[in-house]
Amino acid sequence: QVQLVESGGGLVQTGGSLRLSCVASGRTWGSYAMGWFRQPPGKEHDVVAAISWSGGSTYYADSVKGRFTISRDNAKNTVYLQMNSLKLEDTAVYYCAATKGSGVYSKAISYEHWGQGTQVTVPS
Repeated sequence: QVQLVESGGGLVQTGGSLRLSCVASGRTWGSYAMGWFRQPPGKEHDVVAAISWSGGSTYYADSVKGRFTISRDNAKNTVYLQMNSLKLEDTAVYYCAATKGSGVYSKAISYEHWGQGTQVTVPS
């Protein structure tokens, strides 16, 4: 079993930056691919970014390409989401997720373990 805890959310002005962190506990951390998803108010979960267990492969949603960066530090059991040039439409609860596998997974259904979420708000 893997437990995931996100942090780093908050209120940030348009154009600002935040870095989200997701710390994992449990066994065999290094064999888990990771993803960041977000759920805006009243909408479905959408993928934001994903990373392979080695960190060598990544995936980004079109809406965040060039602004967000996913990375991981397996020695610290942590995955990060650096978010720059934030926009109103980035407002959402952000979740990290983990799944066993060697690939990069962009579908929520692929993930077995989820964190509790952290709120990111970019006010209008």
